[in-house]
Amino acid sequence: MKRMLSLSLLLLPGLLNELVFSRTLMFNGCTVSIHTQELRRHYSEIRSKAISGDTEIGVMILNISNMRSIQSGQICCYLRLLLRFYVERVFRNYATSQPQQVKRCSSAMANAFVTIRKNINQCHCHCDEDTQKAINSIHVEFDKLLINKAALKAVAELDTLLDWLDELQEATQVTIPVNQSLT
Repeated sequence: MKRMLSLSLLLLPGLLNELVFSRTLMFNGCTVSIHTQELRRHYSEIRSKAISGDTEIGVMILNISNMRSIQSGQICCYLRLLLRFYVERVFRNYATSQPQQVKRCSSAMANAFVTIRKNINQCHCHCDEDTQKAINSIHVEFDKLLINKAALKAVAELDTLLDWLDELQEATQVTIPVNQSLT
């Protein structure tokens, strides 16, 4: 009995490491799970390199004030388009110029963003003109820089996106433990 208890206690930390918390966003009756802890874990692997490499102080791609001003009925659309931007323009260009470990982490984040976007697409988000303008302004800021510098800048600003997601998720107050990892 003592051996079984000891063995269980030895295995417990490994099992807890696999436990990921999924937070759920609700969009007009549609729910989307986002594993923010997993996203932050991957981002922590590349964050310092991205921030230290970002020399474009005068350009801001993501603006938390603009993100917070998105109307509640447009958050679904805005998030879907923002994830598309990161997958198609940012991660694709960022990973090409990085070492293997950074490529793995950015690829894991891109895959997570693809999954979230796929789930959001099932929500049938409707976009209005103001939301499209907000996304277009992100593309305009991105296009002010050379592609590799723009991708680096956008990765360095991922804290803004992750913080905004946390704010959205705190507003819904739904946390579900899930026994799986995104990687």
